Amino acid sequence: MLNNKSLPSANLVGFSDIKRQPISDWQVFLEQGNQFLATASKAFARQREVFTPEILYNLVAMAIEKLIMALLMKSGNLPYNHTMHDLVESMEEFLPGRLAGLGGELKGLDAFQEICEVDNFTIRVPAAAEVAGMLALARKVQELTLTQTSN
Repeated sequence: MLNNKSLPSANLVGFSDIKRQPISDWQVFLEQGNQFLATASKAFARQREVFTPEILYNLVAMAIEKLIMALLMKSGNLPYNHTMHDLVESMEEFLPGRLAGLGGELKGLDAFQEICEVDNFTIRVPAAAEVAGMLALARKVQELTLTQTSN
């Protein structure tokens, strides 16, 4: 019978020793995230009626989702789901510290659309000032993402 004391610890391989490969097309997610953010930024600046706060919220959320997915995919990891909570938790698990303290703000975006439960969903329309804050948050995520994917 073999016991743990007879195994040399230097030969053991743990999960942290596994080197993950980037998931293909992470660059596509990065490009799409940048495009969603550019569209939302221009639409907000021009204040056209067709771009309602709900539409701007969704454009910003898609931008952030794509940018974070690009980071996760480049590191060879995927989130369990695509809510902001899940994206932040996956970043904290697989790339600790990379969100530079933005996790709480990102999770706060989920409060505008809680649509996971079909029978009990809520949608809250953001005010213009909240959309401006969302855009600023998305630009911070974009900056972090561009810095971390350029390596």
